[in-house]
Amino acid sequence: MANLVENKKAGLNYEALETYETGLELLGGEVKSLKQKLGSLEGARVLARGGELYLVGMYVPPYQPANADPAYDPYRTRRLLANKKEIAELADRSNERGLTIIPLSVYNKSRFLKVKIAVARGKKKFDKRESLKKKESKRDLARELKDR
Repeated sequence: MANLVENKKAGLNYEALETYETGLELLGGEVKSLKQKLGSLEGARVLARGGELYLVGMYVPPYQPANADPAYDPYRTRRLLANKKEIAELADRSNERGLTIIPLSVYNKSRFLKVKIAVARGKKKFDKRESLKKKESKRDLARELKDR
């Protein structure tokens, strides 16, 4: 289970409340591109519409740019695969005030590509500063223990 693409800013900008694992509906070239660790989840989000989940704003470049279809859109909306119970639960949570659904990472599980998504609450500026201070103090403590 290796992370192929990770949303690095998610930990700083959001506080994850619950995480879910969903499948991802992709084209063949997109799978190859993601397995080469190309792509980005920066600014991506998950929408629940009509009993389905969609990943919006994920960037997946063409596998072979010279041979790519001219109509290929690297930012196209991709469908997420989850069971009905999870979809209903996520749709209810996304309608709550202050909550959003964000993708955390894309990884492969055996031969399938999966997306780890989270119901998250956005952090305020002071929360971000506090988490950076905790991270820095943890790093300093690790350095001290390493030197001993």
